[in-house]
Amino acid sequence: MSSAKRPGTPQPGSHVADSHDLIRVHGARENNLKDVSIDLPKRRLTVFTGVSGSGKSSLVFNTIAAESQRLINETYSAFVQGFMPTLARPEVDVLDGLTTAIIVDQQRMSADPRSTVGTATDVNAMLRILFSRLGDPHIGPPSAYSFNTASVRASGAITVERGSKKAVKATFQRTGGMCTNCEGRGTVSDIDLTQLYDDSKSLAEGAFTIPGWKSDSQWTVQVYAQSGFVDPDKPIREYTDQELRDFLYGEPVKVKVNGVNLTYEGLIPKIQKSFLSKDKEAMQPHIRAFVERAVTFTTCPECEGTRLSEGARSSRIGKISIADACAMEIRDLADWVRELAEPSVAPLLTALRDTLDSFVEIGLGYLSLDRPAGTLSGGEAQRVKMIRHLGSSLTDTTYVFDEPTVGLHPHDIQRMNDLLLRLRDKGNTVLVVEHKPEAIAIADHVVDLGPGAGTQGGTVCFEGTVAELRGSDTVTGRHLDDRAVLKESVRKPTGALEIRDARTHNLQGVDVDVPLGVLCVVTGVAGSGKSSLIHGSVPAGADVVSVDQSPIKGSRRSNPATYTGLLDPIRKAFAKANGVKPALFSANSEGACPTCNGAGVIYTDLAMMAGVATPCEDCEGKRFQPAVLEYRFGGRDISEVLAMSVDRAEEFFGAGEARTPAAHKILQRLSDVGLGYLTLGQPLTTLSGGERQRLKLATHMGEKGGVYVLDEPTTGLHLADVEQLLGLLDRLVDAGKSVIVIEHHQAVMAHADWIIDLGPGAGHDGGRIVFEGTPADLVADRSTLTGEHLAAYVGA
Repeated sequence: MSSAKRPGTPQPGSHVADSHDLIRVHGARENNLKDVSIDLPKRRLTVFTGVSGSGKSSLVFNTIAAESQRLINETYSAFVQGFMPTLARPEVDVLDGLTTAIIVDQQRMSADPRSTVGTATDVNAMLRILFSRLGDPHIGPPSAYSFNTASVRASGAITVERGSKKAVKATFQRTGGMCTNCEGRGTVSDIDLTQLYDDSKSLAEGAFTIPGWKSDSQWTVQVYAQSGFVDPDKPIREYTDQELRDFLYGEPVKVKVNGVNLTYEGLIPKIQKSFLSKDKEAMQPHIRAFVERAVTFTTCPECEGTRLSEGARSSRIGKISIADACAMEIRDLADWVRELAEPSVAPLLTALRDTLDSFVEIGLGYLSLDRPAGTLSGGEAQRVKMIRHLGSSLTDTTYVFDEPTVGLHPHDIQRMNDLLLRLRDKGNTVLVVEHKPEAIAIADHVVDLGPGAGTQGGTVCFEGTVAELRGSDTVTGRHLDDRAVLKESVRKPTGALEIRDARTHNLQGVDVDVPLGVLCVVTGVAGSGKSSLIHGSVPAGADVVSVDQSPIKGSRRSNPATYTGLLDPIRKAFAKANGVKPALFSANSEGACPTCNGAGVIYTDLAMMAGVATPCEDCEGKRFQPAVLEYRFGGRDISEVLAMSVDRAEEFFGAGEARTPAAHKILQRLSDVGLGYLTLGQPLTTLSGGERQRLKLATHMGEKGGVYVLDEPTTGLHLADVEQLLGLLDRLVDAGKSVIVIEHHQAVMAHADWIIDLGPGAGHDGGRIVFEGTPADLVADRSTLTGEHLAAYVGA
């Protein structure tokens, strides 16, 4: 009787350890995955493709990488695990052959005002040690050069409870490098008083111009008018110095207004507490507009924006202070460090040189260490995270990348490809989620998920080589060699937006006329000044709708219906049809199931282990009280409507007894950006990066504006979806809008009416206009890097 050989059984003469050359995934069901089973080769570069929402991230990040991290966390003690993020075991039957996973995702870096490129990459820490050893004059330990460390002095008696208690006198002193004026932020905020009140009027005449502050009835205004500190009938400009001081900066004090005890405090601290302490993104649009008008941020006059104390700025190595070093472009700083020859700090200089050289190698040499981390684009943030791994000696590690080519000019993509191949050639497994054909081309193995998105996706449509993918009949295979063609005729501008002497960041006195009434694409290598030119020069006003790359915020209670404002007309329609309050049809308000508070699930916290979410038994995951579900509109209850896809809901609210024009208009916009497959009640936390970007675009399309500024709208888009995006941009222009797109994708460039190309390089090598004209002229000219790549793309 013969027995079949098990897969992976070593051949005679080979070691059993050599048989573990696959990562085996069986029965993956995370998010929309439908029992996916797949074997991935180790020590190879595998690219995962498929339309946005097909399940790529669910398989790579939420299954393989998540389980690897969970298993590593379990090797620590329960005490240590209590300080680590808790991860649940993914919905999968078998995961075998995993190695340590290092995740390099597109999550924006911390927007904390004290977080910079230098602090995020530990380069600042090395520089602080360097200056504390070599700086002249010597001012103290490394903390003396840190803008996050304040100087502290203390003295007094302390009691040491050891043997017999004894009080001893102690002094403590720590030298920090923080600027005391701006507290290490580099900027100081100033409130424009002219935006708070009209000083030609009295309080009784309605001097306040703050949203919601009315002199006749508003309690807050009455507190000022009846406080006794100021004359309510006197124009503010005629106040005495004492009255103005009490009015603007008065300390909190109890006053009686209409027989009620209330607290009076100066206008400035009141505004700071009422408006400036809140998240701007969570404010209503008119309140946010007021805050942006009223508050100005200016460079700190004491430290000149360096964030550092005078002592830290005075200590130098040669002629360079730590503030000078952090302000340099990193490639220039690398050259300066290379010139230092000091045996006493040789290991430190070697580590610093290697890190700075990694910045240059990865194409970020144009950044400076004092650049706030929150201002980096998604692509820049991802490459910054890659830096610490480039020189690593680790092998047999799994590196997981989420669209590493985001934000990269075609010229830079080859450099990124080389880095991915270098990581693989060191003996690592590299898993990449990607849409760009240039990045897919270098794969050893391709996994294509689909065939569609959302519920239509979640299956493996293809596995094999790039050549085999081209011959397959999958969506990716059919579109892999798609090339947009140059338009035979371009639209004529209806006007121009004049930009003169633009000097934001690295711009070198740029003069340019941005045409209006057409599709204008602004391009150039990463760091050439595209965003600085458009976001820094196009005035943000009532007529400009800007859709940038900032991530949309949302909890597991947020969904496409709440984020886009779609739920409001739906709730009102349900309320009107049933003669009840709209609040009943919100799972975050009166209609919520009391057991799960409208979450649909019960969360059980298990301390250092991952919490467990179980469907609510009372509402069966529907999130609403049973009484609410008895109310119907168009034959459906509210939970059934939220379970609809966008396409189905568009049909439902578009005609018949459920016709609701306000809801239908929002649903049409969601469909226009290719999100017809999303369900209205799907939590935002389950959406992919590309889906979130398009959800934000659909929301902004509802705003009234003549000029649309889009920052890399192809981020996260599959090749098949780019064509749909181009159709959307055409519809916007044909409707009389002006569309300005910051983009690297050649299909968008080829489709443009006008191209503005910045360069020729990045940082101080960029910041100039190197070409203005039509795509056909750019291809014929071929005088820039963009022209060369676009010509190759269209086959000219």
